[in-house]
Amino acid sequence: MKVTLIAHTPEPEKTIACAAKLCYSASTIDTLYDGLTEEKAADFVGMLAEIGHESPIEHASFTFGIEGVSRALLAQITRHRIASYSVQSQRYVREKEFEFVTPPEIEGMPEAKAVFQQAMADSLCAYDKLTALLMDKHYKEFLEGGQEEKAAKRNAEKKAIEDARFVLPNACDTKMIATFNARSLLNFFAHRCCNRAQWEIKALADEMLRLVLEAAPTLFAHAGPPCADGVCPEGKMSCGQAAEVREYYHMLRGKAK
Repeated sequence: MKVTLIAHTPEPEKTIACAAKLCYSASTIDTLYDGLTEEKAADFVGMLAEIGHESPIEHASFTFGIEGVSRALLAQITRHRIASYSVQSQRYVREKEFEFVTPPEIEGMPEAKAVFQQAMADSLCAYDKLTALLMDKHYKEFLEGGQEEKAAKRNAEKKAIEDARFVLPNACDTKMIATFNARSLLNFFAHRCCNRAQWEIKALADEMLRLVLEAAPTLFAHAGPPCADGVCPEGKMSCGQAAEVREYYHMLRGKAK
C-alpha cells in the first residue's frame, strides 16, 4: 500500500477559521484574514471542536493518491459517500500480470498462501483466455462491420476486457485518487481507525491520518476512533483494547506537533 497526500486546501486551518469568523463576527469578506495569525486560526478551530460546530471545517479538502489496495477495499471506502473518487477502470485498462493484495493471515500460513496464489494464477489464466476468445469474436465482427484493422483490434480488446474482468478477484489491486472534506475525513477516521474495522482499510485510514496531521495538526488533533479520547461506543462488540488504542493515537498526534 502506498498513500500520498497529493494536494489540500492551502492553509486549511486559516480557511476554516475565516469561515467560522464570518459566522461569529461582523467582519466583511475582505477583512476576514486581517489579523488572523496561525495561533488565532488554531483557536478558532479548537473552539469549533469544543462547541460541535462542524460545518465550517467542510471548507478544507484533502486529496490522496492511493495505490496497492484491493478491490475489496474499494467496495468499503466508497461507502463514504461525501467524497470524490477516481479509480483505475478494469473496463478500459487491461489487467496484465495483475498484482494482488494478500491478507496477512494468509501470508503467514504457508498452506493457505499456496492455495491463495494458485487461485490468483487461475484467475489470471481465465482472464487471459476469455480476453483472447472474446477479442477474436469481436474483431471479426468489427471487420465485417467495415472497421479498419487497427480500429477493429482496439475496439475488440476494449469490448473483450469489459466482460473478461468478471473473473478477476477481490484481491486484484487497484489505484485511485480520493478527495474528502475535513468533516467527512473525521467521520472516516472515527469508523475506520477503530480496531473493529477490516485490517486493510484500517491501515489505509491510519496512514491517511498520519499525512493530514502533518498538514493540519490542530484540525485533526482529536481524529481517530472514539475511544482515543472517550468511551468506546461498540458495547459488547468492543475490542477491549481501549488503553492500547488511546496510547497509539496520542503518540501519532504527538509526532505531528
